[in-house]
Amino acid sequence: MSERRVRVRVWGRVQGVWFRAWTRQEAQALGLRGWVRNEPDGAVAAVIAGPEAAVAAMLAALRRGPEQARVAGVDVAETAEDPPPGFHVLR
Repeated sequence: MSERRVRVRVWGRVQGVWFRAWTRQEAQALGLRGWVRNEPDGAVAAVIAGPEAAVAAMLAALRRGPEQARVAGVDVAETAEDPPPGFHVLR
């Protein structure tokens, strides 16, 4: 099983719409590791690590977002960052 690690930036209407908690819930359901946080410019940033198929499923979910969000775009870059176990919402 191959692991993939990505750094993600999501923009649009993604703050104040339960995006971080929803991201943690989705990531935990997929067995992923990482973190998510709000950025000062209104975007949401995350690092996601886990099996390639699970990361791909998470990226597809991020492009949709939770019901209240309006995702305008998602940037994805491979990263060497190795997050600890669990998926965390950072302040």
